Amino acid sequence: MSSFLLDDALRELSSDALISEQQALELASQTDTHKLMSIAVHMRDQQHGKVISYSRKVFIPLTHLCRDVCHYCTFAKTPKQVESPYLTIEQAVDVARRGAKLSCTEALLTLGERPELRYRAAREALADLGCKTTLEYLGKVSTAIYTQTGLLPHLNPGCMDYDELIALKSCSVSMGIMLETSAERLSEKGGPHYGSPDKHPSARIATIKAAGEAKVPFTTGILIGIGETRRERIEALLVIRQLHQQYGHIQEVIIQNFRAKPSTQMANAPEPSLNELLWTLAVSRIVLGAKMNIQVPPNLNPGVLEQLIAAGINDWGGVSPVTPDYVNPEAPWPHLDDLERQTQASKKLLVQRAPLYPSYVKEIERWIEPNVRKSLLVCLDGSGYARDDDWCAGADTPIPERYQKSKLLISSNRNVDSEIRQIVYNACEGAQLSEVDVEALFQVRGDELDYVVSAANQLRKKVSGDTVSYVLNRNINYTNICYFHCGFCAFAKGKVRENLRDEPYKLGLDEIAQRALEAQQKGATEVCMQGGIHPTYTGETYLEILKAVKKIAPELHVHAFSALEVWQGAATLEISVEQFLAKLKEAGLDSMPGTAAEILDERVRPLLSPDKINTEQWVSVISTAHKLGINTTSTIMFGHLDGPEHWARHLMVIQQLAQQANIAGLGKITEFVPLPYVHMESPLFKRGQARPGPSFREVVLMHAVSRLVLHPHITNIQVSWPKLGPLGSVACLEAGANDLGGSLMNESISRAAGASFGQEMTAATFQRWIHSINRKPMQRRTNYSKISTAETAVSLDQQRIL
Repeated sequence: MSSFLLDDALRELSSDALISEQQALELASQTDTHKLMSIAVHMRDQQHGKVISYSRKVFIPLTHLCRDVCHYCTFAKTPKQVESPYLTIEQAVDVARRGAKLSCTEALLTLGERPELRYRAAREALADLGCKTTLEYLGKVSTAIYTQTGLLPHLNPGCMDYDELIALKSCSVSMGIMLETSAERLSEKGGPHYGSPDKHPSARIATIKAAGEAKVPFTTGILIGIGETRRERIEALLVIRQLHQQYGHIQEVIIQNFRAKPSTQMANAPEPSLNELLWTLAVSRIVLGAKMNIQVPPNLNPGVLEQLIAAGINDWGGVSPVTPDYVNPEAPWPHLDDLERQTQASKKLLVQRAPLYPSYVKEIERWIEPNVRKSLLVCLDGSGYARDDDWCAGADTPIPERYQKSKLLISSNRNVDSEIRQIVYNACEGAQLSEVDVEALFQVRGDELDYVVSAANQLRKKVSGDTVSYVLNRNINYTNICYFHCGFCAFAKGKVRENLRDEPYKLGLDEIAQRALEAQQKGATEVCMQGGIHPTYTGETYLEILKAVKKIAPELHVHAFSALEVWQGAATLEISVEQFLAKLKEAGLDSMPGTAAEILDERVRPLLSPDKINTEQWVSVISTAHKLGINTTSTIMFGHLDGPEHWARHLMVIQQLAQQANIAGLGKITEFVPLPYVHMESPLFKRGQARPGPSFREVVLMHAVSRLVLHPHITNIQVSWPKLGPLGSVACLEAGANDLGGSLMNESISRAAGASFGQEMTAATFQRWIHSINRKPMQRRTNYSKISTAETAVSLDQQRIL
């Protein structure tokens, strides 16, 4: 293919198209490796950006016995060369446990092909293990690993048919088999695959095809330097491409360079040159397209990793901090710190993934069996990569070290794209961001994460100074009985909720009023009231609650009723939302919480709350409140089924709502409150359908990005201390937040979900947190006006609020 045609192909591929088979085959005569590499890099960066991923794994060689005799392999052994034909389940689980302690997510089980067909020792060993075949035993081991350690099995058992793939799919998240080559001549006498029936291309292609029919996320690849031609490599890549186009199941394609090993028939065979490897990597990217994950093993290519990145790869494959590469024992894994440094040298970011790639995580119901999903979801963040910390909302566990004490204030500009700089600049100037811009901010990691957080904190200082505010209030959750079926909620009780944390209750009007009076007597300026949607509640119930509180504590600010309660109350009275809100305001409603928002994105919201008000209805209630001069807050509940694209859409909805309210000049949104999902008692998590909340990196990022995106329309970003705890709250105050919210005596919702924090907080404790980061505490009212010095002193004298 001429340089002109290459340039033509580049223009075509920029639209995410694939070159034709004829164009692909013509690449075999293209000798300009650097030109090919530049095209490959352009394509790779379109789709994968700065990320070079890897999987932290343990390598478990279940058996070294194999019926094949590949001429370059040292993995396969005879019964006399091994201590035992198979690892025991206990041995395999022990290796997996060691990996789990070092944050591995993958258990790679590799084994020889059907050794029971060749060796009596294998058959006898299987009989002793209660199995007829190696694949049956593999299923047992795989099940034990994910159920006992949480590691995710990736299986490489060789050729399989559809039924065998289906059986193993129920105990793994992915599988693989290297095509190696589609050239049948390499299986003929004198070829490297002669005498290895399972290495015949037709057998391997049949397995890859069956995996597609079985909807198994799959790995395959080619082995270069075993006697094939460049054209034959491309032919093999086209076979892989055609199968992927048909089934969409090939997650990654490995380009592995042959390494000659002593004591094999190919011990003296020449290894492919670096240029040959770079040429093949670049051609693989061009043939397979921008979206495909192209992988090369780093341990087989020490010292040239930057050049491999420059050839268009986006993944290093599995790297183990625990076990050697049993297939290539002469090639040790690079240390992960070294791998990260070498990746960063190419201005790329090393990101750990699970055995299932993020694009497949987005279709988890299609690719992963229900019994394995929980183990997978526990490992993931909102982008589908591996969680980068073990912190969980509501759990009494330390936050990651890098977020402690003022470390977030140190921002590095070494590796920040101009696009991110421009988005941050526009946000700080109050410009309107696009949804794509916001999603890009949520995707940042490494230096770009530090840059975004630092910018958000500087903007906070510009808008709010060094003041951190808080309000003394009491939470009154008047009932936990609810007839809605929100999958995330552990607070509400009903006929199907008896197994959850607390007993059902409903407070009477006298009890509600008495709690409000106690709050006022002890210095609180606000009472926050919300509850489940009790089947006997009507709009009149909410009016009676307001009247009871205002009668006994008329000066107390009543911050009450979610958008769902307002919607339901209006419906029961058969009046409009506007009419009902007017009645509530007349009865004493001073402001509304912006709860029941969860995720304002209909791609996710129906899965969380199938019978709850939708995004349009939630916005309608809040905007109507503003129209009537009622201030509201706003929230997001994140870290479950959602991800950056949903967070971006949610923030855009909130930003537009706040902007419209500010223009109208009546009611407004006073604050935005990120609420990390507390998973421990949540039905959705217990059913294996949700992640265990956001990682702490995502929590910090949510506070920072919301500060940037909502500027200047919402000036207060609040931390949810019942979910974040002391250190988490302080860290987020240094990431753009300026408010600690309320003292919250009797906070029930976070506690019901399993949080260790909650219930109540003291003014003195709030002030200690604030002073620890050299900020100035300010007790406020609900509308953010300052409480007088005398009133603040009274509050401090109480020592325990309420």
